[in-house]
Amino acid sequence: MLNKLSAEFFGTFWLVLGGCGSAVLAAAIPDVGIGYLGVSLAFGLTVLTMAYAVGGISGGHFNPAVSLGLALAGRFEARNLIPYWIAQVIGAIAAAAVLYLIASGKAGFAPGGFASNGYGELSPTGYGMTAALVTEIALTAFFVIIILGATSATAPAGFAPLPIGLGLTLIHLVSIPVTNTSVNPARSTGVALFAETAALGQLWLFWVAPLVGAAIGAIIWKALLGRD
Repeated sequence: MLNKLSAEFFGTFWLVLGGCGSAVLAAAIPDVGIGYLGVSLAFGLTVLTMAYAVGGISGGHFNPAVSLGLALAGRFEARNLIPYWIAQVIGAIAAAAVLYLIASGKAGFAPGGFASNGYGELSPTGYGMTAALVTEIALTAFFVIIILGATSATAPAGFAPLPIGLGLTLIHLVSIPVTNTSVNPARSTGVALFAETAALGQLWLFWVAPLVGAAIGAIIWKALLGRD
């Protein structure tokens, strides 16, 4: 079990360091910043690379919502859910701490939002709470459907990380303007602890919505799509 939890820790660590790091360190550089597209690709690449690196050890969840969806779909033992969540959240917090140490090495650094998620005043373009809820629920549901489909017995073997990583990239392209994209409670928790905004006060939404979305995705897969 320790190697599985370690894989989830390091996989989530890499997701937050690579994805949120691209937003904090590279997205806002004048004239040469990578922008929404670059950040979206960074998040997708973190999942793709670590799914290949350690997915064979732990299943490559790196996300409490994914773990819940897989458990509800019968692909993951429910008794391991809480240990996985703990490893994922600790990995996200550790990565956010490392990112903060790096970012604060620049003169004049101010954390600001620190790649955190939010709605209302904390939404990148001003979307409200209802829009944020719907966005996070719908996109997490489809992310879980993509994962269940890509890892099903009928899918081509060995290619699952590609559609999963590309799926997460697409999700970010759609939802960065709305919520700065969560679909992952661990990712939201890690950076919210270091943000100089009200991100912690809005963190509940980025736990509730992804978990609800994951449950919906698992139900849709089992009822209508799954053939395993």
